[in-house]
Amino acid sequence: MNGVPQEPLAAARAWLAQDPDPQTRAELSDLLTRAEAENAAAASELVDRFSRRLAFGTAGLRGALGAGPTRMNRVLVAQAAAGLAAYVRERSAPGETPVVVVGYDGRRNSDVFARDSAEIFAGAGLHAVLLPRMLPTPVLAFAVRHLGAAAGVMVTASHNPPQDNGYKVYLGGADDGAQIVSPADAEIAAHIQAVADRGDIGAIPRSVGYANAAEEVVDAYVAATAAVAPAPPGAAGLNWVYTAMHGVGWETLRAILAAAGYPEPTVVAEQIEPDGAFPTVAFPNPEEPGAMDLAFQTARAVGAELVLANDPDADRMAVAIPDASAEGGWRRLSGNEVGLLLGRRAARAAAGTAGASLACSLVSSPGLQAIAERYGLDFHATLTGFKWISRAPGMVYGFEEALGYLVNPGTVRDKDGISAVVALLDLAARARAEGSDLQGQLDDLREEFGAFASDQISIRVSDVSEIAAMMASLRADPPAHVGDSTVARIDDLLTGVDGLPPGDVLRMWLDDGARLIVRPSGTEPKLKMYLDVHGSSEEEAGARLTALADGARALLEERRQRPPS
Repeated sequence: MNGVPQEPLAAARAWLAQDPDPQTRAELSDLLTRAEAENAAAASELVDRFSRRLAFGTAGLRGALGAGPTRMNRVLVAQAAAGLAAYVRERSAPGETPVVVVGYDGRRNSDVFARDSAEIFAGAGLHAVLLPRMLPTPVLAFAVRHLGAAAGVMVTASHNPPQDNGYKVYLGGADDGAQIVSPADAEIAAHIQAVADRGDIGAIPRSVGYANAAEEVVDAYVAATAAVAPAPPGAAGLNWVYTAMHGVGWETLRAILAAAGYPEPTVVAEQIEPDGAFPTVAFPNPEEPGAMDLAFQTARAVGAELVLANDPDADRMAVAIPDASAEGGWRRLSGNEVGLLLGRRAARAAAGTAGASLACSLVSSPGLQAIAERYGLDFHATLTGFKWISRAPGMVYGFEEALGYLVNPGTVRDKDGISAVVALLDLAARARAEGSDLQGQLDDLREEFGAFASDQISIRVSDVSEIAAMMASLRADPPAHVGDSTVARIDDLLTGVDGLPPGDVLRMWLDDGARLIVRPSGTEPKLKMYLDVHGSSEEEAGARLTALADGARALLEERRQRPPS
């Protein structure tokens, strides 16, 4: 046939022959039939699906559900599980039976992918443990350490669109339950590729002899998280609203609230139960415009003092407070605002502790360093992601501006939106007891440290090569100015800066003390720019941030329009 190269055609037929899923088999059969009939759109899609693979990296796997190696499906997951099993076996001592624990959320096929993985781990001679039901990602991260597991897998795409799913890997032992980093990602990827090259997932040994985790694992997480901040006296009568964003957070959080003594919230009824279709939101991410509209509507109806939200797998937390000047009377706090509030809370508790540190990603507010220095703590800026933040020496608290917080590193080595809710409630309750609120806490923070203002600019692309082209342009011809500000220095993290592992990140320091950081998104087809300024007042910082943002947008647009060199 003329429309499709023979290599993707052959790959598609081989894939079809081993696919155990009736839905993706039907999807691929239809695509093949149309491509073979020289339907141009089908031919193009077949090439797209079978000319490459979803890359396995430090974020594991994440992509849209569907047939083929560029989608999330049972073939790809079986290959990933078998590859991870081989990696774990390779690292284990002779005679050892390593434990691998598997969790899953409420997305489509999460439970299927989790059971497939548990069967393959068991078939490889590992002691596979499946969590008892759909649960938050932090429970899986906790279980890796609690069970002394060699590895853990969480089937989730976090806050990605409804059509996506993913495969997130944690390691025990020396990694202490943190997400994988290099070189483990490349080593696991090589094992996965070896399985894929053999071309028949039906030949992968399986066993239904995996264990179902006892409820004790969940109970232990509940007890440990409730202990983060037992309810202070100011918690009584706290009127707050909570949404699970159609995710899995509520059941676990509710048990923790009871154990810690906090009043139950008014829940957003339409979003409180897990639903992988996410019917009330265009994008199930509390950062996205409109995602918290139902929560604000509920808050107005009950006269709430506070709104808290988890994302679908409950590893992130969003906070909103009443604000008469905001549209609808409610304002969502930025991740940096919440991060600094919780950072000061942690710093006060850890002050005087030798070796204790605060940590955040290098794109998060520099205000955390000021807090650490004020309270005599060490500070670490890391590459983006909790796989790096969680490894900061002596860390007692870590955060990233994308609504990720780790307030209990002794329990979990990953961002944890459930424990963050407990810590935030403690902060709000204590402020309430003093006749204040979270806005008052923010005002106190500015009075103590000055005003740190942050913004983020993103360019979403349909062709990811545009991102590489823009990064290459900024490196080849570094900007001398951003708006009216002169660029004083540029750090290229590809070369390794400040002891950080190499990363595709450019950090620009301006002559007025402002900072810009440019990097590709790790999970979406976006180029992101992070802006940070510091002023003596909120008004001054806001004006400087607005001017910087205008200059940054102009810079990115100019680089996007440049012809390739």
